[in-house]
Amino acid sequence: MVRRYIPKSTQELADWYMRYVSPLSLVAGFILDTLFLAKRVDLFLTNAVLFTYLVVAAIAILLINLIQTGRIKLKFAITALPLLPVVVQFAFGGLFSAYLSLYSRSAEVATAWIFVIAVAVLVLANERFSHFYARFSVQMPIYFTVLFSFLIFFLPVVFRAIGPLMFIASGAISLLIMVGFWHLLASLVPEVARENRRTVTIAIAAIFVGFNVLYFTNAIPPLPLALKGAGTAHAISHDATYTYRILVEDRPWYERYLDFSPTFHRVPGEPVYVWSAIFAPSGLRTRVLHEWQRYDGESRSWVTETAVWFAISGGRDGGYRGYSQKSTVEPGKWRVNVLTQYGQLIGRVHFTVEDVEIAPPLVEITP
Repeated sequence: MVRRYIPKSTQELADWYMRYVSPLSLVAGFILDTLFLAKRVDLFLTNAVLFTYLVVAAIAILLINLIQTGRIKLKFAITALPLLPVVVQFAFGGLFSAYLSLYSRSAEVATAWIFVIAVAVLVLANERFSHFYARFSVQMPIYFTVLFSFLIFFLPVVFRAIGPLMFIASGAISLLIMVGFWHLLASLVPEVARENRRTVTIAIAAIFVGFNVLYFTNAIPPLPLALKGAGTAHAISHDATYTYRILVEDRPWYERYLDFSPTFHRVPGEPVYVWSAIFAPSGLRTRVLHEWQRYDGESRSWVTETAVWFAISGGRDGGYRGYSQKSTVEPGKWRVNVLTQYGQLIGRVHFTVEDVEIAPPLVEITP
């Protein structure tokens, strides 16, 4: 009875994997990435695993084309051919899953939702349409996508710097690697490269332009920076060891997680504090901005009232903590944008100020 379910060929094994194992590995892989592998972009293990996925995918793509064109005629290789697109799918799936975990941690929904949704769609499409990975015209553009996505945060970790120059360098290096990979394939399987030259060139050019449009419109999350926590406070102080003491309003736990715009109950003369904890890789130093904005009901727009700059340094798992304060705060809707020095949105704190006569109950937190 059991034997009828045992694959009898490599093609059946590939089909069996895609039907039963792949959906489970998608969920399990994303959970493992979120909890363990992709917790920090500067960990050696994280980057080593992602780099290994890139190498495995490149080797599998090379073997697929060598076997399909008859350059490799070994019986074992021909028998294993149906499994190679599954190997490519597995490597791409591991990369997309890790990227979804990493980029979503660094994303502000208001600006970066397009990119995060695009990565999520690629994760799901990778599971559904893996048979397309046998096609050269699909292999190369997808490989460029995962390579570019990796270098966007890997180069800032290596060079301990962020900004447009790092992004441009990531794109340039990705293109150079793809040109080298193309020439390697063109020397080994010239007929395949010649037949797909136009399609692959147009696809990679479109992806490259798309990445640049998304980046310079702030739609790509500002990895390797990520907002670990932020909020309003009634008082903030720290000791000589920089252990922070933050006093916030005592609210039910579900309001802390579900209330998008909490109310700040302000007594006369009291300043409003906003704190943020921003993760950055070890050795990276940069400046961030707290941009205080008030909602103007008449013009239906956000008006910038105050801008406060401060420096952060990387390495702390919980993020570098900093804060700003504003003494004159009118009742109404407010938000504080947490921005990089290049204007990229790291996160945002929404709140509504309400004047009261009696101070609300406060509790202490230590981010």
